[in-house]
Amino acid sequence: MFTAGAESLLRQAREIRDEELGRLCSRVCALLGREDWGPDALDALRRLFLIVSATKHGRRLEQPCVELLQAALCSPTCPEQLQLLCAAVLREVSPSRSLSLTCDRVQNTQQLGLVASVLLAQGDRRQVGSVGQCALRVLKSRQPEGPGLRHLLPVVSKVTNLAPDALHEEQTNTLNRRLGDWLRHASVQQGIAHSSGGFFSTPRARQPGPVTEVDGAVATDFFTVLSTGQHFTEDQWLNVQAFSMLRAWLLHGGPGGSSTPDADDRSELEGSTLSVLSAASTASHLLPPQERLREKAFGYCQRLIEQSNRRALRKADSELQKACLVEAVLVLDVLCRQDPSFLYRTLSCLRALHARLCGDPTCVRALLPVAQFFLHHGEAAAVDAEAVYQHLCTRIPAEHFHSPLLALEFVQFCRASLPLFGRHLGVLRSSFPNLFKFLAWSSPPLTAEFVALLPSLVDAGTAVEMLDLLLDLPCLTAALDLQLRSSQAASEKPLWDVSVRAAGCLEAFRDPQYQALFQHLLRAKASGTTERLVPLHQLLQPLAGCARVAQCAEAVPILLQAFFAAVTQFADGTLTSQLALLLLERSDTLYEVPGYQARVHKVLSSQFLALCTRRPSLVVEQAKELLEFVGSLGGPHGGGHMLTSVVWAIGEYLSVSWDRRCTVEQINKFFEALEALLFEVTQSRPSAALPACPPQVITVLMTTLTKLASRSQDLIPRVSLFLSKMRTLAQSPAAGSAHGEEDARAVLTRATELLNLLKMPSVAQFVLTPSAEVSEPRYHRDTNTALPLALSTVSRLVERDAGLLPG
Repeated sequence: MFTAGAESLLRQAREIRDEELGRLCSRVCALLGREDWGPDALDALRRLFLIVSATKHGRRLEQPCVELLQAALCSPTCPEQLQLLCAAVLREVSPSRSLSLTCDRVQNTQQLGLVASVLLAQGDRRQVGSVGQCALRVLKSRQPEGPGLRHLLPVVSKVTNLAPDALHEEQTNTLNRRLGDWLRHASVQQGIAHSSGGFFSTPRARQPGPVTEVDGAVATDFFTVLSTGQHFTEDQWLNVQAFSMLRAWLLHGGPGGSSTPDADDRSELEGSTLSVLSAASTASHLLPPQERLREKAFGYCQRLIEQSNRRALRKADSELQKACLVEAVLVLDVLCRQDPSFLYRTLSCLRALHARLCGDPTCVRALLPVAQFFLHHGEAAAVDAEAVYQHLCTRIPAEHFHSPLLALEFVQFCRASLPLFGRHLGVLRSSFPNLFKFLAWSSPPLTAEFVALLPSLVDAGTAVEMLDLLLDLPCLTAALDLQLRSSQAASEKPLWDVSVRAAGCLEAFRDPQYQALFQHLLRAKASGTTERLVPLHQLLQPLAGCARVAQCAEAVPILLQAFFAAVTQFADGTLTSQLALLLLERSDTLYEVPGYQARVHKVLSSQFLALCTRRPSLVVEQAKELLEFVGSLGGPHGGGHMLTSVVWAIGEYLSVSWDRRCTVEQINKFFEALEALLFEVTQSRPSAALPACPPQVITVLMTTLTKLASRSQDLIPRVSLFLSKMRTLAQSPAAGSAHGEEDARAVLTRATELLNLLKMPSVAQFVLTPSAEVSEPRYHRDTNTALPLALSTVSRLVERDAGLLPG
């Protein structure tokens, strides 16, 4: 998050027009052209960088400005700070055709790093290879490790990422040797502080001491990224950089590697004493370069795991311990996958580490790479992987759902590890209520992740329960808010929305009367049952206005679409019926968040129709539930998208042509229920509490009644009379004022069309209850057999009989 001042500066930078940018470029050109390296140039370059970096679209700079920026970047007299800004501006405007930089004649390694960063930003594959060759030549030269060599390692790492085949075998071996040296043979003495001179600056006062561990003890083993000191030497900085790029470099090398023996063993005689942790590598100097690097990386990671167990004196060091522990385990995982001989040297260490991490809630993030390690190697290591996953999926989401970084890493771990879960995938699937706590609390950043994860989480056994919980996701967010309010110490920073008062909700949360409902909502594993949570919806209503609850409510329609897209791939008839029934039940029992019901009803209505299309017999099988749904609406307040879909499905699929079990008695019952509903919605006067019924609902009700009458022709007189009244009602001034002239005209047109169709019952049955053949595409493309042609013919016949056209 930016401060208010930073936000204001960014906004001003985005609003600057090209004319003003041109004037600034002219000023920069004037200053750089006369090599004025003073504060004015520094300020102008800072402003230029802010402007070109503040917008997503690229800003164009004039060619003279680009050329002068390049000249200043390569000038031996230009100050370092100005060169950094010139490189930053050139990276922001890349790719640029005006660029003429090259690495070949740059001598200063720090300058080479800056030039290389600009060239890599161009994205030209040929330049990427050229930059890599230049950086490797400098690294291979074994020049004295001055204050710029560490600027080249990020360049090499970027080159191997952009163009993995840019380096030759000899160059790869060279870098393997240098990385190994930097990892294991960095100085164990602290760096010398830069003296400002003066009377009291004596050589004795500047003598460096040994580096220390994070707990303050003097280090007795080789230097690592977790070694501490007041100042650091160049090779110590290279040690840190080598570890930061180690995993990517090992993955670049792959499981194979050069088998050429290393002739240059001079580095083995330099540096500190060998660590006890890697004493198993007794003949490492005889190994090929890549295998030597793996041995040294293994020892380095073992030492980091040992250092992570020390009690850090500073909070920053404690956070660094956790980050390094995660990276060390990930590197060990790569090593064991590339060379199985490391596996048995690693297992005892990681078993002990897992036991330690399970009892330390502050290191919970490190459990993820440990679990990933056991996913990769559990069977070969005879580890009870299921127990590891049970702990991971049970405790972490329940206790740490409020950590957004952990939530993202956990879900990404689940996605990345799906192919590895195998027979343990059931553990993940049964834990979906726990995983949904991450989603409920941090829905904006996690929605896309869960959309991708849902197809693997849902199966026939959990689909109904998962759908039920998805519909209650905003309610789960409110319950998690209450859980934090009731458990977090008063001295800690609140994790909830402090602007919302929820004293009454907290009392209800602790009330034994509601404990069973809260426990069901906050369960850790799938229970196999669904619960109606209407009492909780009412209790948690004060929290419905929380921003976090509103954000979660916005994500639910997207998640529902992903859920149904996955379920329809495997749902059988039984599951389809269960899902359709749940949609009917839950359509009027949703947590009342502003705008939530309308958005969810759109999805539920379309999915109900999709389920009916997949299984048309649903209408006959669930006739009782559908009648109850229609009868329970009690007026237009229960209408809208869901009612429209249900009524349309009844008219479309309540037919013998779809299900032989359909009876005239069923058709008559539905006709009476829908007739009563249509009468009620058309006779009710709209008000603020009871808005006017949408015209779509009225037209669908009229159409469905006509369809049912065409299948039970004793009903035709009743529906004809009703349609005549509807036509008269639609022409009245009251209808125009209540629904609007356009809506009233739509109702009038539909009533007229249906009345005309009913004058020829046999044709009405053909049109309103078409056979399967009529649904084929040719009936809608062939001008001789198209359904619109049949409708047009009927209309002309009816109109001629009515004397509207000359015979």
